[in-house]
Amino acid sequence: MRGEEEPVALQLAGEPRLAQQIREAAARGSLSHAVILSGRGDLAAAARFAAAAMECEGAGERPCGVCGPCRKVLKGTHPDVIAVEDTEHKNIAVEILRQKVADAYILPNEGRRKVYCFPDCSRLDPKAQNVLLKVLEEGPPHAAFLFCAENSAVLLPTIRSRAEEWKLAPGPEDVYSEDARRLCALLCGGETPAIVHFCVGLENSKMSREELRELLSSARSLLAAALAACYTGGGEKQARQMARQIGKRRLAAYIEILEGLARQCAYNISVGHLAGALAAALTA
Repeated sequence: MRGEEEPVALQLAGEPRLAQQIREAAARGSLSHAVILSGRGDLAAAARFAAAAMECEGAGERPCGVCGPCRKVLKGTHPDVIAVEDTEHKNIAVEILRQKVADAYILPNEGRRKVYCFPDCSRLDPKAQNVLLKVLEEGPPHAAFLFCAENSAVLLPTIRSRAEEWKLAPGPEDVYSEDARRLCALLCGGETPAIVHFCVGLENSKMSREELRELLSSARSLLAAALAACYTGGGEKQARQMARQIGKRRLAAYIEILEGLARQCAYNISVGHLAGALAAALTA
């Protein structure tokens, strides 16, 4: 039987820790109704694995990979595992979210649960995310939600507080720091309070000027990759997202701001002063 389970294991190649985490939660009956899958690994595969664990009817560990529900989930044919997408708009339309919320209250067609997968949460703007709050807080017990995001900062704090986050292992190809990615994700969101909060956190973190310089340089490199993506359409996922949502002019302005502050890190200026200058410049 172990050989027959191999198709499931292959779907989480390089993620044994996460696979074990999901299986242990399934064995305890404690799989959360709302999960954020974050990181730079194969988020779609992780979502399929988690959905299979929720629908699995096998007698042993879940997902077993051999029962009918598992096979349907992995093939993408299970009627109760629903990808929430919008092929007509850049961001997922609020009306589509309202339809899915209404559908969540209807019993599953054949599965244990109705699982709604959001394959790219960068396409959920704040208004759309707010539509989901009530169903996440007070939804029916059969409804589950899987949010895929390279950086969970693209989701509102009110969403994150209602969900459990599972992080995929960072890939060796990740040349940008986690804080740099988070800062760039906040710039995508464009919410002034969140950007200011991030900068205040830098001031309180007791980091050195050299550490701040490295963060600013890493974020500047990611912004430059996004600016290049504006012209080529290529590059990694977060860079392409930034190209769409920030645009050439603001990307160039952000790059200039970060370059200037990174240079100032070489002088005897406090990190608190630099963090304050960063907040002021990015939210002007």
